[in-house]
Order: sequence, then structure tokens, then C-alpha cells
Amino acid sequence: MNDKVEIYCRNNGRKISVARGSTLSEIYAISGTELREKVLCATVNNRTERLDYRVYRPKDIEFLDITNPHGLRTYIRSLCFVLSKAVHDIMPEAELKIEHSISKGYFCQISPPCGENMVQRIKARMQEIIAADIPIEKHEVHTSKAIEIFTQQKADEKVKLLQCCNNLYTTYYSMDGLNDMYPYELVLSTGSLEIFDFVKYSYGYLLIPPSDSDPKRPYTVERQDKLLGAFEEQTRFNEIAGLKYIGEMNAAIKEGYAPTMIKVMEALHEKQIARIADDITNRFRLNGNARVVLIAGPSSSGKTTFAKRLSIQMLTNLLIPVSISLDDYFVNRDQTPLDENGEHDYESIHALDLELFNNDLNALLQGKEVSIPTYNFESGTRTYKGNKIKLDPSSILILEGIHALNPELTAHIEERYKYKIYVSALTSISIDTHNWIPTTDNRLLRRIIRDSRYRGSSARETISRWRSVRNGEEKWIFPYQESADAMFNTSLIFELAVISRHATPLLASVPRDAEEYNEASRLMNFLRLFTQIPERDIPPTSLAREFLGGSSFKY
Repeated sequence: MNDKVEIYCRNNGRKISVARGSTLSEIYAISGTELREKVLCATVNNRTERLDYRVYRPKDIEFLDITNPHGLRTYIRSLCFVLSKAVHDIMPEAELKIEHSISKGYFCQISPPCGENMVQRIKARMQEIIAADIPIEKHEVHTSKAIEIFTQQKADEKVKLLQCCNNLYTTYYSMDGLNDMYPYELVLSTGSLEIFDFVKYSYGYLLIPPSDSDPKRPYTVERQDKLLGAFEEQTRFNEIAGLKYIGEMNAAIKEGYAPTMIKVMEALHEKQIARIADDITNRFRLNGNARVVLIAGPSSSGKTTFAKRLSIQMLTNLLIPVSISLDDYFVNRDQTPLDENGEHDYESIHALDLELFNNDLNALLQGKEVSIPTYNFESGTRTYKGNKIKLDPSSILILEGIHALNPELTAHIEERYKYKIYVSALTSISIDTHNWIPTTDNRLLRRIIRDSRYRGSSARETISRWRSVRNGEEKWIFPYQESADAMFNTSLIFELAVISRHATPLLASVPRDAEEYNEASRLMNFLRLFTQIPERDIPPTSLAREFLGGSSFKY
């Protein structure tokens, strides 16, 4: 039997003959690959694996560091395990909750709360753990054994999740006697996690990873107090409802509470939208302010349906909403600016025909009738279909689009006439106390379904563009979110349990030999955590309908 196996290293394009059963770490040492930062993991046939993964047959391998999204995910989740270990060592009876991404870091709460001195002790303990290069061991056991392990650790939310998932075997990690579960691969040992910070932030704490622009330093914290407030409101609601973690929600679904869950969440959305509409109305009637409502948010955040539901609430306040989608002012695709990689930069504000938009906006504010264009996303062209609008004294102009809060868009309008709203799918439900669900995952799944249904794009195509979309959001959208007068969270606690049914077959269509397969596989594994629910109880006005179909609104 041949004791050698040939692998192809994508990093340098070399074919290498290695001993059968070699680990990825051993292969990396002889591959001649030079990464910018420390190697953290690798993709094997387009799937992320730990560096102790053994190769027995020919494979395509790409080694990853923190500059790659999959490598960064491995770094951050491993760093979370180090934080959990440090809190456990310093405050054995305390409970750590890592809740969501915010302010260039990850917002945490520790119960009971601790002061600055204890924060510094936790940070120092993390540094000790990293300096000791403690192994992080991976285990695969029968799920009944995993339930026993986490029952002993009093990790009730993990136990509920394991009881609902119906998996025969479960993977978990251990570090110096402490066990935890993570839905991603972790590093082999703590020594590669040197760059981080841990600081007090608002009513909690912030775990800060390395900066993407300078991985040798942690990010500089950017205050996002309004965004934190939006997260806090939803988190508090989930806690009261007893639906903070997936396991709790799965149990509620199996007990038949899905229809009630849907009704309550839809009612909460309606109440929040009505409150925003009342604020706009009061400002408008008091002194003529808030004449132009600007609604912005990242891709697939539900801006369009939010704008339509806000319009209905404005009508109940006896004001006349007149809506414009900034998407209809995209330049034709062949005129779209290019990014640094020579790809179409659809996220740039200069992908909009700013001259035409400002001419139309000025004409509207002067009381003139204006013909509004319509953009065809399949053909990439702008056309006119006879859609004309005009403002009267009781009209509120609603502008919706990713750049609506960018000052450059409406520079000539006085600030007092603007009412700015930031909309995003701020996923609040978590996997467990140490594993949040990234808002970007929620939005990417929405976009995969929407692009397939309405824009003729496959899941592979949507995933391939997502990194460019995210880069554009960092540059053109997120810098302006804290300027908003109101924030609205479009996520619905039950949403991913419904999306799973639609997204899974689309993700399964991504070919295994495609680079995008890694992300598709990760998302499919994540969606398997949810107990699926049918969409029949979701009303036609729901924000979820913008992506699932069946909306009573015309898009």
C-alpha cells in the first residue's frame, strides 16, 4: 500500500507528496506557504477543518489566517473560549453571556457584575492562558454523554438545545477541564490568540478582537450606544418571553406555541413602527420639521417593507406618505463604479445617479410633479413606467435605501427637515450563553432567498458577492447609523426557523467544488439547529414576507 498521498496547496499552487495520515499542521510546515499572520485553520476540499485534521486521500488544501473570514471566525470563537475560561477561574460562580457584535467588539454580560479591578483581573488571566499555550481539545461523543457533561456544568441552555436537535453524536471542546460547545472549528491551542482587549462598556463588557486593518492591534472601540439600546430592547423582551436561546424556542415550537410566538412578535413590530410614526407626526405638526423621512440600513435588512408599514401608520395619523426607493436611482450596470478588485461596487453611493436624484428631490420639494424611474435588477437598467409623484402640504416624503443616512445624499436639505431611521436585522436570539447569531448570517440568508426568488441569482452567486457587500457596508452605511433619530430591529425571533425551510435547498445546490461551498455548508449546519415551522401563520404584511414571498405589499 502506498504510504504517500498527494495534496494540492492553493496558497502557492504547489502539489506536495506527504505521508498518509499527516495532520494539516505537519503539511503546513513543509508546504512552503507563508501567510501574513499565524495559521489558524485550513479549508480541505472547500470545508474548514482544524489543524489536527489528518489527510488520508488526495485533497485541495488552503491554509487560513486571521485575514480570511473563516480564519477570523476561528480566532474569535476560540478567544471567546479563553474569556469563558478566565471568568470561570476568577469568578467560579459567575455566569458569562456573550450576546452580540457591537462597537468593533463582542458585548458581554457577567452576573453578578464586576468592577474595573475585576475586569483587569479577567484580562490578566486571559493573557496568562494565552501565554501558557493551553491545548484546546476536540471531542465527539454520543449526545447522551454530552447532555450529561453539560448538565453537570449547569449549562441548561446547551442541554435544551441538545435535547431538541436529535443528533446521535455531538462535538464539544475542552480546555484545562472546562467544556464548551462551538458551532465552528477552534484553534489547536491558546498561544495563537495574543491580540485582544477586554474592557468595561456601558452596562456590560466588550471583548475586542484584532483589527482587520492592523491585525497586530485590537480594534479601537467606536461608541454605538443607540445600536446597543436597540439590542437591549429586544434582548429584554426575549428574556421575559423565555425565548433567549434556540433550545428554548425549539421546545416552545414542539409544544405548539409557534402561532402565538408569531402573533406576539408581529404585534411588537407594529407597536414599534407606530411609535416611530407618532414621533415623526409630532415633529411635523409642531413646527413643520421631519418633512423628509430617511430610512437606511444594510443589505436585506427589510427597509422596503418597513417603509411600507411606516407609510400605513402615517396614514392613520392623517398624513400622506410619498415613497421613493433609492434603488430605482441606480445607474445602469455598465456605468456602475468599480472597486479596488475591478468588480462592480454596488454598495458605493456613486452607484446612484446622484445628479438625477437631486434634481428630482429639489423639484418635489418645490411642489412640482416628478416622473420616478424603476430599476430592473435582472437587466441592470433603469426605465420609466409612468410612475409620477407630487407633494402637497400634508405630505411626508419617505426615502428608503442603503445610503439614505449618508449626508452627501441630502446635503442641501436642512437637518431639521430630516427624520433619520436606521433599520437592520439585529438578531437577538442566541445559540447558547457563549454563541450569538451574527446579524450578517440572518441578512445573508434573507438575501439568498430573495435573490433566488426575485433577482435570478443562485445561492453561490449571492455568497460570492457577500464579502464585497460587507466591505461596502463598513464604508458607506455603518459610519452613519448612530446619527439616526430612531432604530428599528426587523428581525423576528421565529424567522430563522422559517427561513431554514427555504434556504436549505438553495444552499445545498452550491457545488462541492466551488469556493462558496464552505460558507454554504456552514450555514446549512447552523440552520439544522432550528426546529422548522411552517409559514402559514405569518401575516402577509410581515417583514419576513419581503424575503419569503406571499406579501400583500407590491414591491
